[in-house]
Amino acid sequence: MSLNHRPAVLIAGGAGYIGSHTAKFLLQNNITPVVLDNFSTGNRFAIRYGPCHEGSISGASLIARLADEYPLQGAILFAGHAYVGESTTDPRKYFRNNVTESIAFLDAAIDAGLKRVVFSSSCSVYGLQSHMPIAEDSPTDPLSPYAETKLFFEKVLRAYASAYGLQYAALRYFNAAGCDADGEIGEHHDPETHLIPLVIRAALDGVPLRVFGDDYPTPDGTAIRDYIHVTDLADAHLRALNHLIDGRPNLVLNLGTGTGYSVKQVIDAVERISGRKVHTQKAPRREGDAPELVCDPSKARELLGWMPRHSGLAEIVQSAWRWHSELETSVLGAAGLK
Repeated sequence: MSLNHRPAVLIAGGAGYIGSHTAKFLLQNNITPVVLDNFSTGNRFAIRYGPCHEGSISGASLIARLADEYPLQGAILFAGHAYVGESTTDPRKYFRNNVTESIAFLDAAIDAGLKRVVFSSSCSVYGLQSHMPIAEDSPTDPLSPYAETKLFFEKVLRAYASAYGLQYAALRYFNAAGCDADGEIGEHHDPETHLIPLVIRAALDGVPLRVFGDDYPTPDGTAIRDYIHVTDLADAHLRALNHLIDGRPNLVLNLGTGTGYSVKQVIDAVERISGRKVHTQKAPRREGDAPELVCDPSKARELLGWMPRHSGLAEIVQSAWRWHSELETSVLGAAGLK
């Protein structure tokens, strides 16, 4: 069957880390991923699973044309700036892209007849929490402009659902991690802020890894986070979209495993899998960092039948190590990017 005869899904930001893995997952499930990306942060090497259209998510005429050209069943909105620190120093960049342009995308999608949207939200909407694990009804307390944009856009989705009949799912990720099992695509950010790639870089280069805080009230003194494999996230997006296609209620869901790993446990896993020593450098705690952030994933399991299958720490680190140590440079080189 040709791509044009498959059902299709518009992926805004489909050249990014999670977006590109989701594009591959959709294609593996006989759905055409139609990527829309302006490549401000997206990776051109990751465009390999379906048609790609370069442009702004706020381009109403482009979105209308894509809706005419492809049998779109809905849209997934990944496009957004995602550096917490940068959002505090340049908040207008974040409010402009993550709110203003995202609302324009929503308007254009609705006007083009696309009334099913899966939104890439974030566990950052919860801020600091005194009780673990974090459930969807835990209080929200965004601590950065980035987190504020995610929570505000969830409110936009709710209002649009009430006024215009929008169907939506807002997926609050915990810590996305890992890389494609086939090694075709992987995590590539500039700058890189995610822990696992930073630990791997320290193992490869011998440059000490800065550990922010070793005096938290956790078993080994380092902060604990819930890591979810990017392929499991892709699976959740398809399940959420199918949930909406089936006419079921709108969703706000946590996506995580329910198991947390400390910074030291991540370092130990990288050392074990790589066979290399990771040197560390103590640094003060960062303002706003919580001692522990662990997800309650039971609602996603109940409503979507979703269970993470690739999110054990060893599998996450193994896939990331293979990408960063063996494949990333060659993939970038083949794409003429490095």
